[in-house]
Amino acid sequence: MAQQVLFIVARATNGVIARDGAVPWAISEDLKRFKRLTMGKPMVMGRKTFESLPGLLPGRRHIVLTRQDGWSAEGAEAARTVQEAMALIGEEDYAVIGGAEIFDLLWDRGTRFELTEVHEDTCGDVTMRSPGDDPAWNEVEREHREAAGGFPPFDFVTFERIA
Repeated sequence: MAQQVLFIVARATNGVIARDGAVPWAISEDLKRFKRLTMGKPMVMGRKTFESLPGLLPGRRHIVLTRQDGWSAEGAEAARTVQEAMALIGEEDYAVIGGAEIFDLLWDRGTRFELTEVHEDTCGDVTMRSPGDDPAWNEVEREHREAAGGFPPFDFVTFERIA
């Protein structure tokens, strides 16, 4: 069986995925979904994404792609290149959790994309493209959630790579 590479991100209608080093929303259902989908998998992320986490996320390896020579953090495995990150992962399935540069670097490796599509234009400083705009991805599932708890409406959308 081929290696499965899961991309997972929450993204506003206008493409925003982060503001001031953090995700602009803390939607409980989205956070629970993130945990369920990433549990037991190595997670590949950039340094800023790692530093935005509340701490090490239990039950998952934290592989951090960084250009900073000598960077290290307890519980993280640092990689300076995509090849180094792939060597750390080996044949395991893994999740890519951000940021935008990491998604771009690994875009062609992705096999499934789990997008939380937040229905608002959000102020932020990091944006990314949508798999819905790329013909290599096919939407296979969508679950709508109404606005609640002070958060805007959103959809959980699953895409699979077709090319």
